[in-house]
Amino acid sequence: MTNKIHFIGIGGIGLSALARFLKFRGFKITGSDMKDSPITKTLRAEGIEVNIPQDAKNITDQDMIIYSAAVKKDNPEMMEAKKQNKLILTRKEALPFVLLGRKVFAVAGAHGKSTTSAMLASIVDCSMIIGAESKQYGSNMVARDCAEVVFEADESDSSFLNIDPYIAIVTNAEQEHMEYYDYDEKRFYDAYKQFIKHAKTKVLNAEDEFLKTLSDIEAIRLYPSSDIKNVKSILVEKEPYTSFSLKDFGTFKVFGLGKHIAINASLAILASLQVESLETIKDRLKNYKGIKKRFDILVNKNDVVIIDDYAHHPTEIKATIDSVKEYAKLLNLQNITAIWQPHKYSRTVDNLDGFKECFSGVNELIILPVYNVGEKEIDIDFQKHFQSYKPIFADKIKRVGDSIELIKDDKVIKSLKDGVILGLGAGDITYQLRGE
Repeated sequence: MTNKIHFIGIGGIGLSALARFLKFRGFKITGSDMKDSPITKTLRAEGIEVNIPQDAKNITDQDMIIYSAAVKKDNPEMMEAKKQNKLILTRKEALPFVLLGRKVFAVAGAHGKSTTSAMLASIVDCSMIIGAESKQYGSNMVARDCAEVVFEADESDSSFLNIDPYIAIVTNAEQEHMEYYDYDEKRFYDAYKQFIKHAKTKVLNAEDEFLKTLSDIEAIRLYPSSDIKNVKSILVEKEPYTSFSLKDFGTFKVFGLGKHIAINASLAILASLQVESLETIKDRLKNYKGIKKRFDILVNKNDVVIIDDYAHHPTEIKATIDSVKEYAKLLNLQNITAIWQPHKYSRTVDNLDGFKECFSGVNELIILPVYNVGEKEIDIDFQKHFQSYKPIFADKIKRVGDSIELIKDDKVIKSLKDGVILGLGAGDITYQLRGE
């Protein structure tokens, strides 16, 4: 019988949520990581033993080892676990065990799945396991004594195929993480199709290029261009909200700006209608306060706003910049500065044409070095490809009060003090923006 579980790489946003959920279910949880972080410190405060750094001595009497995709085969804890003949599972392989006996509301898609998941968890009285921190709950996991759980389903390694969804919600199926699928479009789309078919109820964005081809699958379909009307950007105590009408269900108001926010909320609403009343949905959606790193407003003063956003794909960046332009207009701020930290060499090269276009509308573009995640470095001529923006290149940024300093060769080359300052990327730019 499995009672003690050890997580290698517990500081990751995805693995930490699983650890928290299994602790709630009564398992004895331990974990390790290479270095301390806000997540590891919070896990300790919640009563989970976390060891830094990773060491063979951390493998003791645990029954199961779950490890993140970033863990290498020569990791000392992995080697010791194999030596002791432990049950060793990837995060992907562990999902059936973690979600056993739960009615899973699984949210998938290249873009918007964290936001849609957090919205859904605001509405449905259930547990939540997502790959981001809900600002409403201050966590990436909420545990309730119930059968239902909102789960952010990941297509990047096809782990969403290890889930048995009660309801599958798909925001879009744009090609992303194609290196995992060997750049095989059929294999990529077949994975989505298999995930959708597994679900008892399907809720789909029917205007997505791929999802609209699934006419033979019985599903609840959202047609954003006709089902969503009267989309308006509004301020509520200087915070950004979107008001919109959905089908004949009336008007809704949700935190965030842009048509994409209305689409995400509409998918969450249509899924929620399977288990909650319309009146309850309208009331609880007001509790959604956004998620950390997604249009995350760090400073909100009369003359300067600093926003942290996880967007790291051209589609996401364009949508975020469109929202920022709308927000700047509402606040009567003229200048928009985008600070971009490219994430992964492969993603940057694969989507280079999209990146060259998605920053349209910003007054100034700052480009930081590529955030590498263990890939072989690729020489990318950013100066040449992005010359139309006349970008400034910096080695890093530093938060000083309500301003951002650009640092090159250990010298401050410019200080950003006004307008909207937008940080974009999935790397450590979020910590630089926060001064952590």
